[in-house]
Amino acid sequence: MTVSGQVSCPPLGSSCCPLTLEAELAREFGRHPLAPVLRSAPGLGPVLAARVLAELGDDPARFTSVKGVRAFAGTAPVTRASGKSHYVKARKVRNKRLSDACHWWAFSALTWSPGARAHYDRRRAAGDHHNAALRNLANKLIGRMWWCLSHNQPWDEDAAWPDLIPAAA
Repeated sequence: MTVSGQVSCPPLGSSCCPLTLEAELAREFGRHPLAPVLRSAPGLGPVLAARVLAELGDDPARFTSVKGVRAFAGTAPVTRASGKSHYVKARKVRNKRLSDACHWWAFSALTWSPGARAHYDRRRAAGDHHNAALRNLANKLIGRMWWCLSHNQPWDEDAAWPDLIPAAA
């Protein structure tokens, strides 16, 4: 600290650079027993997986159902209906850090998971805007991740997207 509340930044090249912090975070996260489960999901790198784990917690009994996890993450839609009007919108009361992590996870999963890409494209074709389609995808991803964490099972792409498996002839 320098004069009255001003913070002096460490010089460039010191041990506090972002790459060092990211490597340290990845190393520490890798020591958690649930790290392999989270890292098996498409689109979850070490930093994003650590954020999801930090916000969800590692107690499998914290949430009694997937609905609670989705509401906590802010991915569950809120339906408003009165008389003849009916509309669905985004949840405002949520864990914002987990909601942001789920948003970035859904965006990243578009590249790494063919099932996620197909789901997103299907929602866009149905008329959803980009953010609504990503929120719907995040809703699916966080629900599947809750199952994986509560059963200590790695991500299974076929189980996550069963509608992509061709029907037997």
